[in-house]
Amino acid sequence: MSDELVNLEVKLELMLEQIKGLFFEFGIKNLNMDEISHKLGISKKTLYRYVKSKEDLIGRLFEFEQKKWTDSMQVIGSQELNAIDKLFEVSLMVHEEMKRFNPMILFELRKYYETLFNEYQANRLVAIAVSMRSNLENGMNEGLYRPDLNKEAVIAIYMNYLVEIHNSELCKAAVLTFDELFSVMFENHIRAISTTEGVAYFENRKREIGASLNKNTNL
Repeated sequence: MSDELVNLEVKLELMLEQIKGLFFEFGIKNLNMDEISHKLGISKKTLYRYVKSKEDLIGRLFEFEQKKWTDSMQVIGSQELNAIDKLFEVSLMVHEEMKRFNPMILFELRKYYETLFNEYQANRLVAIAVSMRSNLENGMNEGLYRPDLNKEAVIAIYMNYLVEIHNSELCKAAVLTFDELFSVMFENHIRAISTTEGVAYFENRKREIGASLNKNTNL
């Protein structure tokens, strides 16, 4: 890739971060390309150097978010952590992302950019499933997870729980925070899939894991 293309990509990524903030503040439908370029302090002609249309912009934003996600997953994967700690880090990343997602933005994406959004969601779920599959195999090899687990069933159930705690009315009905639900869900999952050694390790780390969740919440 030429230096010029690299510079364009870097500038686009900086703009996409700003544009994402604008969408969260004003909504997607409420901003056209004129308004986006004006709020970025650039001309519409300059904006069109990077994207062809608003739909293309949404697509590039999804690609950018997926790239950031992949980079974060690689960082976690490269750390000297066992399977339980890595699963917590990945789960917390998913949890924090979904907790920040504005319901109105979600509604607009599904209504006006359904194909792009569904493709993004499918890619994200595949990436989570791949990460979980690797995590289960590592946990079994480390003696932390039970060797008799049905990996595909465990992945399906855990991913469903991780998504549904943010889509349901459980928090309102039970007067709970998303973080409280996440903490209980993660502990129940670990206890269900772990060996005696795995449960013992989790018990030793439980307070630190809780502190890490609180630290993330207060950022």
